[in-house]
Amino acid sequence: MMRDILANSMKEALKAKDTRRTSTVRLIQAAIKDRDIANRGSGKDAVSDDEIMQILMKMIKQRDESARIYAANERPELAAQELEEIEIIKSFMPEQLSEEKVRELCAAVISETGAQGLRDMGKCINALKERYPGQMDFGKASGVVKDLLK
Repeated sequence: MMRDILANSMKEALKAKDTRRTSTVRLIQAAIKDRDIANRGSGKDAVSDDEIMQILMKMIKQRDESARIYAANERPELAAQELEEIEIIKSFMPEQLSEEKVRELCAAVISETGAQGLRDMGKCINALKERYPGQMDFGKASGVVKDLLK
């Protein structure tokens, strides 16, 4: 499903001669292919849509870090390029949940899993990643879970 969306997006970007979108979609497809090859080597199936969401989240995080570094080193044109790529990658992801909704879902997962303290934090984050791939920043969600478990 996700692979079809990316393939169609690539065709549209090529037709429109949108070089930034074309190169970004190629990067996404390359990252997916790399994970496919790694999975094949360890006897796993091809990458699922959930795993693709994780790859996209990782790519956004990498570009965000790069944009901050470029901005700090007074390279605004490179920072702008990274931010453009982030927007393109985000266009393939589901709508991000609001902070209030993330807090609500974290509290629900804590009560469902019966988490008692910080040692159960991993169990809660894994449940969130399973249920809401690509819909929230799990770095921020882990901070919320940590606060709620204290």
